[in-house]
Amino acid sequence: MNLRFTKMQGCGNDYIYVNGFAEQIDADKKPELVRKLSDRHFGIGGDGVIFINPGKSAEFEMEMYNADGTRAQMCGNGIRCVAKYVYDYGLTDKTSITIESFGNVKYVELALGNDGKAETVKVNMGAPIIRADKVPVISENEQVIDEEIVAGGQSYQMTCVSMGNPHAVVFVNELADMKAFDIEHVGPYFEHHERFPERTNTEFVKVIDRNTVEMRVWERGTGETLACGTGCCAVTVACVLNGLTDTKVHVKVLGGEILCEWDQEANLVYMTGPAATVFEGEIAI
Repeated sequence: MNLRFTKMQGCGNDYIYVNGFAEQIDADKKPELVRKLSDRHFGIGGDGVIFINPGKSAEFEMEMYNADGTRAQMCGNGIRCVAKYVYDYGLTDKTSITIESFGNVKYVELALGNDGKAETVKVNMGAPIIRADKVPVISENEQVIDEEIVAGGQSYQMTCVSMGNPHAVVFVNELADMKAFDIEHVGPYFEHHERFPERTNTEFVKVIDRNTVEMRVWERGTGETLACGTGCCAVTVACVLNGLTDTKVHVKVLGGEILCEWDQEANLVYMTGPAATVFEGEIAI
């Protein structure tokens, strides 16, 4: 059997997209298939696989898997690419659409380029969750804001936020060069730390000014990626909670830049960034 796919990326956070309207894969076979397709040496290569399905509570569903075959609740870069896919491939002719993931509905606005295809996407990511037991993170406090954690024998200060998936934000403002940070060593200590019952994504952040930060991210089930949309949103919330930035933040990631804004009055986070198609193909499965 041949499977048609489209490789897409948002700020270098790349996934393999499968049109679930046309391609039918048994649910129990998806984790193994995802691991195979995501392998950068023996498969297509990507940070995971996203199936684009008919929605139940929205127009479309994003069924997302990490590269290790585990399901994930939300992906900010992924949902932007899903929006681009359904418009560019004619599944909708609307530039305002709804997409659900794990039952949570997001409202999406597309901006078109000169070629008539979706170029940038703005997503209402909903309300940030900062109650510790809902992130979830184990703590004696109701919220984890600038709280100590010992990971790999070293002490860090973290702020925990969920944007539909858990994030631990760690500020490393003392670093002169973010690229020198040994995320491959430190990231796994956070991901598998006993304080995170569902594991966690971890963002290491350097504040540049009141509206700009640099970020590197370790994603659970995948490792370091070039960008993480939900992570950028969580970073923005964490920055505001710690009094480090204003509510609108340009988050510079290894793969580009994402603009996030926390509307505190409405308690909604908005994320705007690019989405791009890399190539299409077929692969035997």
